[in-house]
Amino acid sequence: MSTHPHNHASGHACCGAKASDGAATVKDPVCGMSVDPTATAHRASHDGQDYFFCSAGCRTKFIGDPMRYLNPPVEAEPAVPGAIYTCPMHPEIRQEGPGSCPICGMALEPETVTAEAPPNHELIDFTRRFWVGLVLTLPVFALQMGGHLANLHMFIPGQMSNWIQFALATPVVLWCGWPFFERGWTSLRTRRLNMFTLIAMGVGVAWLYSVVAVVAPTLFPPAFLKADGSAPVYFEAAAVITV
Repeated sequence: MSTHPHNHASGHACCGAKASDGAATVKDPVCGMSVDPTATAHRASHDGQDYFFCSAGCRTKFIGDPMRYLNPPVEAEPAVPGAIYTCPMHPEIRQEGPGSCPICGMALEPETVTAEAPPNHELIDFTRRFWVGLVLTLPVFALQMGGHLANLHMFIPGQMSNWIQFALATPVVLWCGWPFFERGWTSLRTRRLNMFTLIAMGVGVAWLYSVVAVVAPTLFPPAFLKADGSAPVYFEAAAVITV
């Protein structure tokens, strides 16, 4: 890269850039302002092309990294306000902004596809819920299966195990699985049953029954209880289905 100082007075409009035949002013590639190439003293050459600048500061920045200003990164287009979203399975469903389909419960997708898709907020949210749920579900599964396969009940009494499972599985069901309950309720309200109806009912019934079994095991007949007086619970089923 070479520079060519100019001896004319520096009474420029402001900024300049690549020289253009017949043009009175050019644009400074750094700050974007207009500059008179015949008046500015700040110029530089790159790949055989002359560029003009409004000040020594802009020229210094350009010399340090020309490609940053000649080929700036293209920013992703922001989401268009009022964009219409639709369901890929039920195209008759159209609404402004993201949401879920009232028929099948699937996430709505933008009707108009842009060159660069915006972040999938539902995927980000569900991924976070999945990892939190997985961390809490693994010990619940181990406690429940350990009682059957490894005689874990000899070290952890049944009622204590039930309380631990309740503490771990409850946030999995009520927080990680909350979107399933929302969509399941929508399916009942709109009388359009779908897979979220089954998930919400299966998880909800297993969790509610297990809560009663932990809090009030004496409500169950003696023949239904285990040898230690605890009632069987299904927290691991509710948590595993959710995750």
